[in-house]
Amino acid sequence: MVLAGVLTLEQSPHNQLLRISRSADQTRAIGAGLAAHLSPGDLICLYGDLGAGKTTFIQGLASGLGVSDLVTSPSFTLVHEHRGRLLFYHLDLYRLGPDDLTEAGIEEVLAAPAVVAVEWAERLPEPLRRGALEVSIAFDDESPDSRRLRFRPLGDRSARIVAGLAEEADARSRP
Repeated sequence: MVLAGVLTLEQSPHNQLLRISRSADQTRAIGAGLAAHLSPGDLICLYGDLGAGKTTFIQGLASGLGVSDLVTSPSFTLVHEHRGRLLFYHLDLYRLGPDDLTEAGIEEVLAAPAVVAVEWAERLPEPLRRGALEVSIAFDDESPDSRRLRFRPLGDRSARIVAGLAEEADARSRP
């Protein structure tokens, strides 16, 4: 189904949700829409190639959380802390190896009463991803600006988030 002419939504039998973004602004809007469903302790794990739009998505997420400061990728600092209606941590694990995670204090950040978004989450050990909401962002063949965003829950809480996103999209698509 097409939402407001800009987003496509499909629900799969595996509780996954697919949204199509046709621009960076739409990718930010999808991130902002997710923010309304989040609460402290939620973990968003992002996957995608370089330039796919992970940071763009997180900019929208931060905006939806009420963050007013500039959101950039913490590639060299590893973690950026932002304050909005909720405490928000943005991590980028691109430059880290498995041994670097303990030294960097990642487990403490993940345990904080905050929303945590992790770019390059495949570098995060699987036990630390339990219960997360996975967001995979991929280039779409339709146009250079189009992206496919797949939301996959890894636990009960993230499944409720995905269900809420699907219900919201269904409600917007009704006349």
